[in-house]
Amino acid sequence: MSESPQHHGQWSSRIAFIIAASGSAIGLGNIWKFPYLLGENGGGAFVLVYIACVIGIGLPIMMAETMIGRRGQRSPIHTMTVLAKEAKATPLWQIAGWLGVLAGFLILSYYSVIAGWSMAYLFKMVGGFMDQVGPEEAQQVFMDLKAAADVQLVWHSLFMALTTAILMKGLTEGIERVTRVMIPSLFLMLLALDVYAATTPGFWEGMTFLFKPDFSKITPDSLLIAMGQAFFSLGLGMGSIMIYGAYLPKNVSIGRSSVIVSIADTAVALMAGIAIFPVVFSNHLPPSMGPGLIFETLPLAFSHMPLGALFGSLFFLLVFFAAITSAIALIEPAIAYLIETFDYSRQKASAIACGVCWFLGLGTLGSFTGGNQWQWHGKTFFELIDFVTADVMLPLGGILIAVFAGWVMKEKVSAAELDLGRYLRYWQIGSRYIAPLAVTLILLKALGLF
Repeated sequence: MSESPQHHGQWSSRIAFIIAASGSAIGLGNIWKFPYLLGENGGGAFVLVYIACVIGIGLPIMMAETMIGRRGQRSPIHTMTVLAKEAKATPLWQIAGWLGVLAGFLILSYYSVIAGWSMAYLFKMVGGFMDQVGPEEAQQVFMDLKAAADVQLVWHSLFMALTTAILMKGLTEGIERVTRVMIPSLFLMLLALDVYAATTPGFWEGMTFLFKPDFSKITPDSLLIAMGQAFFSLGLGMGSIMIYGAYLPKNVSIGRSSVIVSIADTAVALMAGIAIFPVVFSNHLPPSMGPGLIFETLPLAFSHMPLGALFGSLFFLLVFFAAITSAIALIEPAIAYLIETFDYSRQKASAIACGVCWFLGLGTLGSFTGGNQWQWHGKTFFELIDFVTADVMLPLGGILIAVFAGWVMKEKVSAAELDLGRYLRYWQIGSRYIAPLAVTLILLKALGLF
């Protein structure tokens, strides 16, 4: 383990951290998952519940994870070891670091396959392959893509190669430079898509669906789904925010930066909804299409609209940008650990971590194409990895982070790191009570125990 707390470098500025952390948080969960969850759970009322969950659950844990990272200034595993020793607590707290590193690594192994779909659809939209398709054809295109192991392998490999190339460049020349370009571009593309949506005949119907609350449609399950989405959307519990916090200069406010990142993440989710639902309603399509919303419904909708090919291409470029900025954050904790533990160069550590991740992704490819008949308790390789990470490792990691920051770390340490002044008490209430209880409910729900 490196003895130097600045072994990996630092962000060049507060803005650099905010942009990179926003890139970590903003991903397929905002653009792919949030719109279809909203569609399945009643629209506007779900938005209000989701925002309340971001404030009450997501924000306290984000501050806690960033604070832990900056205090330790190492990879999550070594950071938790160092801080547990500082707090005179059991070294078993390093389990929280291991959960984050392994969860991010495993998630990227299948995330890259789904990100590859966005690259494939970008190619299809630009090439005119989706022009004037019908509902059955749009569905068949998506089914054919998932059944084609060779095609998916190409896009999965290309996505992982791009991710590796960025990471090999390092913190400033790689991660920071790419996110400085991609995240502002992402917002501009979303804004252009929102303006385009405002010209469609289904715009007001889409806005009513998005923002008119109907609390009769909010069920206990909807509340748990909103809580889970608020937690997962911010990229918490997977080591990404912790490692980005490790690169954060001491003079940067964790509280203000976390608030800005949370606002940016929520804004992207809402802007994605504004872009998507008017297009859906304009084509008289159901808004609750589930995961197929952006890969079946939207290509169909764009193909029948003026300038649809142009804006459809813009949409899938946006999805790709969101995916790759999240991907580099998912694997960075593992790379940092390899550098610290084995004294590897960044290039070697990046190649090893991303190479193993690419290999694991072949199991997900087999799960979609039927080439992998292995199942465990009725779950394919992809379903098992998704369950273990999203339903078990991330919530458990989030609970441990909140409890460690709120109860184990000395109050004078957290007060000095967070610099929240009179607002420290609110953070303590969130990290000590609200967030752990809420994430425990998410975990129990996922395990079928609640």
